[in-house]
Amino acid sequence: MNGTYRQVIDAKGRLNIPVKLRAELGERFYVTKGLDGCLMVYSEAEWRTIEDKVRALPLAQSRNLQRMLFANAEMCTPDSQWRIVVPQALREYASLDKDVTIIGVGNRAEFWNSAAWDAVDGSMTSDDYAAAMDLMGF
Repeated sequence: MNGTYRQVIDAKGRLNIPVKLRAELGERFYVTKGLDGCLMVYSEAEWRTIEDKVRALPLAQSRNLQRMLFANAEMCTPDSQWRIVVPQALREYASLDKDVTIIGVGNRAEFWNSAAWDAVDGSMTSDDYAAAMDLMGF
């Protein structure tokens, strides 16, 4: 998944899924707490892969990961207008109250409070990109 999309979440917690992400997310997908105060969004197939990988880990090492991912996960099925209701607890976690930025991050999407995303996006430097490219051998 790729791209950056600016959306508005309404008073009922409904968020419209951008057209360009709909096919990749599918008719059912999962939303859970993410890193850095965002929500992570996975297609059903990707979610099953994550479940399998997490369950394959020793419980002593993965119990907190299991709790974080699975206890906070919500399966979403968009309505006919491709809106989902983001659960209140997840909206509070990610401070989603009006302006939301949805970004594609390869195998997932992320929902961000727009001001928080702007701060994260604005803090990335050319040196950060260069260091990441070095890690990949470019």
